[in-house]
Amino acid sequence: MSKLDLEWLKVFDEVWQTASVSKAAERLGIAQAAASTALNKLRAHFDDRLFERTALGMQPTPHAQKIQPALREALAQIEQARASRAAFDPATATRRFRICLTDISEVVLLPRLLDHLGREAPGVQVETEIVSAASARRLEDGEVDLAVGFMPQLEAGFYGQTLFRQNFVCLVAKDHPRIGSKLTRKAFAAEPHAVIASSGTGHAIVDKTIARAGIERKVAVRLSSFLGVARIVAQTELVVIVPRVLGQILATQEPVRIIEPPFALPAYAVKQHWHARFHADDGNAWLRRTLAELFGGGGAPG
Repeated sequence: MSKLDLEWLKVFDEVWQTASVSKAAERLGIAQAAASTALNKLRAHFDDRLFERTALGMQPTPHAQKIQPALREALAQIEQARASRAAFDPATATRRFRICLTDISEVVLLPRLLDHLGREAPGVQVETEIVSAASARRLEDGEVDLAVGFMPQLEAGFYGQTLFRQNFVCLVAKDHPRIGSKLTRKAFAAEPHAVIASSGTGHAIVDKTIARAGIERKVAVRLSSFLGVARIVAQTELVVIVPRVLGQILATQEPVRIIEPPFALPAYAVKQHWHARFHADDGNAWLRRTLAELFGGGGAPG
């Protein structure tokens, strides 16, 4: 039986995550033929097909599912040991970081982070994914380096650092026919609303506060993300509640304006979270320091 090669383990891990040999090769920066060769050697080593082509891509066999946790752990330990041997130098590093973000954080934080990396760490790449129910496990497994946003589900079992605090505002069309410079409780309740049901954005506390105030919104549409909310509000008579920093950005992109809500809404903390296993990793620590310097304290966007 041939000895397992580290590059084979990387191919296995990437095919597991992407369900594609070609995507695995692209993420590893190798030729697809090299990735296919590594996969074939793994198949010979384990005497199993490991992945079979399906309509959903390359899906793992039962044996692959059985050995994946051990292979992922071995790969994580090897990578951590390798990283600990040399200090992380952002000017020369070629590492790829995976960051779990809310859709708001992608709009608000990512542009400034990427601009900074382009100047200070040109070889560093960033790969993002939207926060989900699997985010905690992916942080723990090392499949994601950091999670950034309002994520109370990560308060237990993870390190956390507040970057800045945020509150909420209302957004309406610039030429809204009934809403002037102020929004009364009566108008808030009478006007139709757009509501965003997006994970990790703090909107759960908005809903609870409005319910406690005894106000019932006339919900005209429920959106899954903030992607098109400014365009929708600009072209309708809808009211929407958004985090202030997002509202400030959207008001520069569409004919919408910010109005203070007619009642107090609680603030929340935008944090970065990471797992204890990677607390001492030089690269992870550098990325955390970078985010804290860019957005912590007086560096909050907006």
